[in-house]
Amino acid sequence: MGEAVAGIVANPASGRDIRRLVAQASVFPTAEKANMVQRLLAAFAATGVQRAVLSSDLGGISASVGQALDRGGRPPEVEFCDAEPLTGTAVDTTNAVRRMVDEGAGVIVCLGGDGTARVAAAACGDVPLLALSTGTNNAFPEMREATVAGLAAGLIASGQIDPDLVTRRMSVLEVVTKARREIALVDVCVSLIRHVGARALWEPASLTELYCTFAEPDGIGLSSIAGQLCPSPRSSADGVALQLGPVGETPYVVQAPIAPGLVVPVGVRGWGVLRPGVRVELAAAGGVIAVDGERELELKNGESAFVELRSEGPWCVDVRATMAEAARRGLLRTTTAAAPGKERRR
Repeated sequence: MGEAVAGIVANPASGRDIRRLVAQASVFPTAEKANMVQRLLAAFAATGVQRAVLSSDLGGISASVGQALDRGGRPPEVEFCDAEPLTGTAVDTTNAVRRMVDEGAGVIVCLGGDGTARVAAAACGDVPLLALSTGTNNAFPEMREATVAGLAAGLIASGQIDPDLVTRRMSVLEVVTKARREIALVDVCVSLIRHVGARALWEPASLTELYCTFAEPDGIGLSSIAGQLCPSPRSSADGVALQLGPVGETPYVVQAPIAPGLVVPVGVRGWGVLRPGVRVELAAAGGVIAVDGERELELKNGESAFVELRSEGPWCVDVRATMAEAARRGLLRTTTAAAPGKERRR
């Protein structure tokens, strides 16, 4: 095997949307994101990763990490993605992930929320993705200690564990309009609101359709609505489709945690199974389509769109399975002369 390379992309803007004004979501400040990157690097070093490719940003994460590296330590060789001009938008994440793929990264760790993970997933190709939560809604990324996640990522990047054993290909929802094509890792929703505006969705009264790749009963965000009616695990090839409506006009009402600290009643007209490969026309003429909780696509009156559940999503690292495999094979331990069954030297 050649050089062991791992990538880290950290979004400085994750966890800073309008839901901070209407809920009590956790905050991941720049300093904590920089600390998480450093903990990832320490784990990379312990697992034999020789080079780490890191995203650059305008929010101070890469600057803080760079200052820490100047003070010494034993991380792998670090290379920042600073060849492309920074825009302060999702384009920076896309450019960074593509650079990591080109540099031969064996795994990419993404720090952000559902939106950041979505952008990274669209650019990572077949390189395994490990998404860590630092956003507002974190239905897709994991809330996990970065050190342990870094050990799992490093064991894969260094070739000690075959990614085929500990990664799973996720489904995605593909939304197609006349002008654009977008993917969603968790959900696609249709809103009667006519403009993107502040992007984040936090008023469910305007929602008419919801499509989910999975629906967990203990989830957060819009997929939690489906999770209380028709749970569907991430391991299932099928998704879920719901028809929504105003409370008082629907046969079902779900008290749903659509954002941290925000539990609201959502009216549901009905639901059903969403099969892979089946295109569903969206009744969104003149409205807005949101992907993974953020309004992205504005439709003009009469403009059509469809959504399709596809199985060709990102390969995602199962941290627990990776660490269990490491324990089974003894990859993070050594045997000394004092081990049981061996005579101690005097």
